[in-house]
Amino acid sequence: MSRTIRRRHFSTIATAVALTAVAACGTTTDAAKATDQPAASRISTAYELPSDRAYPEGIAVDTRNGDTYVGSYTNGAIYRATPGARRADIFLAEGTDGRKTANGLKVDRAGRLWVIDSTMGVAIYDTGTRALIARFDVSALGPHMVNDVAITQDGTAYLTDSLSAVVYRVTEAQLADAVAHGGKAELTAQFDMNSTIASHKAGSFTLNGIASDDSGRYLLVVDMTAGDLYRIATAPNSPDPIRKVAMHGGDLKYGDGLELHGGTLWAAQNVTNTITRWKITDDGATATLEQSITDESLHIPTTLVRAGNQTLVVASQFDKGGPMGPGTPTTFAVLTVGGI
Repeated sequence: MSRTIRRRHFSTIATAVALTAVAACGTTTDAAKATDQPAASRISTAYELPSDRAYPEGIAVDTRNGDTYVGSYTNGAIYRATPGARRADIFLAEGTDGRKTANGLKVDRAGRLWVIDSTMGVAIYDTGTRALIARFDVSALGPHMVNDVAITQDGTAYLTDSLSAVVYRVTEAQLADAVAHGGKAELTAQFDMNSTIASHKAGSFTLNGIASDDSGRYLLVVDMTAGDLYRIATAPNSPDPIRKVAMHGGDLKYGDGLELHGGTLWAAQNVTNTITRWKITDDGATATLEQSITDESLHIPTTLVRAGNQTLVVASQFDKGGPMGPGTPTTFAVLTVGGI
């Protein structure tokens, strides 16, 4: 898919949802009203990005040293910030290995950086040498947009496709085999969710953010159009492989990036400029809204990550001259959001 076509898909969907999202900006849920701290006072700049055309989309943390990596949706560059840095550096230049965009990012336990190119698939890099280890490309016909990635405790990667509504899987064995055979392989769908998710118009974005529980036994995946959350069991031959999560106190419409740790789920809901926190119970079958922050200064948050005791949020500014509309962006930055 060319960049022009990719932007058209994103812009069409964003325009449709933005009309209903405008009314939500500046509001809070009942769960959020329990705190007396204004939302704006909890939001500050963690670090800036070294590009005036970054339009960042994904973020990942290397738990070994606290480094964070941010990807550019518009040029595929990857930026890296060390703990305490006020400005990120360029880790991989735009266009590296022919990559035109960078969506979901994740650093696995072995120190490998997984970078999604929505039009092609996923590339895996060594964070020490910056060398390309392998890449997995989508070979299936029809529309696709590879979007986000989660990695379970055993090193297996799961990737969402927002247009084909499938979840791909790459195991450690598949990665090793790809490395042994020239570093290239095909992405294969592990879970087809078309018969499970809510009905939607052709060409609509569905599956987006994905996260794994700490044990790696299940995944949580958001359908950003319907606002639903789904639990996927990772064990083979599970009697209940995919189920809709019961949600209390709200929904996840426009849900983008997810972060899951110890029974707590954080979500970025992009065009409504909202960050939410959910309590996950019943072995991933129930989600209850605990906290919500909505503020225009989040600038279309596409994803977030927990780094130490910080919640780092990507402020994409997609609506300021990016894929969602005309305008002039301010300095691109990753934000820190307190109280969530």
